[in-house]
Amino acid sequence: MSTRHDTRPPAVPDIRLIVTDMDGTLLDVDGNVPAGLWPLLEELGRRGIVFSPASGRQYATLAHLFEGADEGMVYIAENGALVVRDGVELSSDPVDPAVSARLVSCVRQLAAEGRNVGVVVCGKRAAYTERGDEAFLAEVARYYRAHRVVDDATAVDDEIIKIAVLDFDGAEHGSARALEAFSDTHQVVVSGELWTDVMNRTADKGAAVRRLQQHLGIGPEQTMVFGDYLNDLQMLDTADWSFAMANAHPDILRRARHTAPAHTDEGVLRTIKDVLGI
Repeated sequence: MSTRHDTRPPAVPDIRLIVTDMDGTLLDVDGNVPAGLWPLLEELGRRGIVFSPASGRQYATLAHLFEGADEGMVYIAENGALVVRDGVELSSDPVDPAVSARLVSCVRQLAAEGRNVGVVVCGKRAAYTERGDEAFLAEVARYYRAHRVVDDATAVDDEIIKIAVLDFDGAEHGSARALEAFSDTHQVVVSGELWTDVMNRTADKGAAVRRLQQHLGIGPEQTMVFGDYLNDLQMLDTADWSFAMANAHPDILRRARHTAPAHTDEGVLRTIKDVLGI
């Protein structure tokens, strides 16, 4: 761990909440939870520290990753649009179905123009896509364990909380720019090299962490967060102990108060142990 803006005090800080992004942050290069996290979670539990994965992934996918070790854990799913603890929804921020339909139409038009894209309509129960080819579904399955191929993604019977666009041609300079018209009223966030997410303006990881802090009765000085990509920007502002991974996007590195080793070096685990004296 290196500190760039201030110096870590010698005393162990009173951390009550640890929030970490998943891909490029906590998970290893193969997309797995590092084995060293499981005993660390037990120690955090003994210390009364809440651990919270925060991801663009759906709740079902996150719950599967931590199955059996998630008592008291808070899942910040769908980039903050859905927050769940012990199977109970703490908060959600549904998207207007009319907006969802417009987004689906926009992505259909991009595909018709030759861009290698597809839409994923993210509901509370499942994720829905009209595109069913093997390459597309394989990438969708990494983030959306509960997913279904449907004829019309504008007509699903579910509460929609996010619309994601998978762009094999590159999100940041492709589909994200094509969706800029929605940024006047909604969050348009590049959440990965191939992914753009659209949510309500009031839905992001930062807003979810602030609601969680209020729920737990804690402040930024008791909060530690880790991130690597643009959908983590707002979350970094919620914690005095904000860490950008060494492999992070340049904007994340500039925004965070501290840096942590890369996810390939188990930077989240190493930093938690260092700061908390474990």
